[in-house]
Amino acid sequence: MIYFDNSATTRPYPQVIEVVKRAMESYYGNPSSLHQKGLEAENVLKQARAVAAQYLGCKPSEILFTSGGTESNNAALKGVAFQYRGRGKHIVTTSVEHPAVYDVCKQLESFGFSTTFLPVDRSGRVSVEAVKQAVKDDTILVSVMHVNNELGTIQPIAEIGQWLKQFPKTLFHVDAVQSFGKLPIRLKEWGIDLASISAHKFHGPRGIGILYKREGLIIQPLLTGGGQEGGLRSGTENIPAIAGMAKAIRILTEEGARDAANMIALTQRLRDGLSQIPGVALNSPEEGSAPHITNISFPGMKAEVILHALEERGYLVSTKSACSSKRDEPSRVLMATGMDKERALSAIRISLSRENTEQEVEQFLAAVAEVSGMSSFKKAKV
Repeated sequence: MIYFDNSATTRPYPQVIEVVKRAMESYYGNPSSLHQKGLEAENVLKQARAVAAQYLGCKPSEILFTSGGTESNNAALKGVAFQYRGRGKHIVTTSVEHPAVYDVCKQLESFGFSTTFLPVDRSGRVSVEAVKQAVKDDTILVSVMHVNNELGTIQPIAEIGQWLKQFPKTLFHVDAVQSFGKLPIRLKEWGIDLASISAHKFHGPRGIGILYKREGLIIQPLLTGGGQEGGLRSGTENIPAIAGMAKAIRILTEEGARDAANMIALTQRLRDGLSQIPGVALNSPEEGSAPHITNISFPGMKAEVILHALEERGYLVSTKSACSSKRDEPSRVLMATGMDKERALSAIRISLSRENTEQEVEQFLAAVAEVSGMSSFKKAKV
């Protein structure tokens, strides 16, 4: 099977698996313990924090280990909301955020906060001007994702962050889950106060992630108890997963530039080929799009049918309209761009990684052309 669903999760590097295995065998002590095994585990923790900090260009003390992107987003949004609700209860975000931000904002509304969900253009991009108009005296947080997980659209994070620097009481959170390891992230330059990262999106283990928190920023902890991670994320640290994530980051440091160039070339070939296939509509923007995500539609066809037809031919992709869904609803993200329902319901996402090859892309294009041209798939309108 050819795996083209790398935005959902990636295959861990063999080196990462080996590091996790070795850590489980050798560094099983609790890093809070004072004996030798505890100190060994604590040293692994310190080294991993240093590796992540160096890659991100920040201090080790600004790196907090979490269970992944969802927890990091929850910790950032709720941590700011509950710490600064005396200052204001208004949050600004976009209509195309991942559910781990969008649904958190909805939950916070039930706690008395208000959220402005900014509209996007046909590319799925929010305008800096819209952010400027939305921010008010009682706005305590602006949360905008760096790369959209469905369309691949890159948001104007640098411009938003630069503008927000004149409002020190309004914090800036960025969901960088889909951009980490694929695009540069300049935390300090862009004025980012909080950023969310997930290891399994860049060939690391599942169940581990990072919340970058700017030095000096105080937030309410999501989890309290033993006081780990500077009191902001209690719970015994997952040393094997943390060590595995650090290894994945080391590989990014060593090979990331070459891999990024290869992925850009593959995605460009993929998009060029898809644009030539009758019955296929390209949804991802031509410019300002991430180097690994391509979203397409087959108007008049069911996305689930396309997905399984491609799977039968050996290719794994994804769709927001899962076969098991009881509700035939289109993607919230795609509808937010002004896309019609039929096109949104026929959309699939193709996402590449450093492990994919030119041959796989060429074979996939042939499979898409075959599936798109089969009239037997064009059943009930969606």
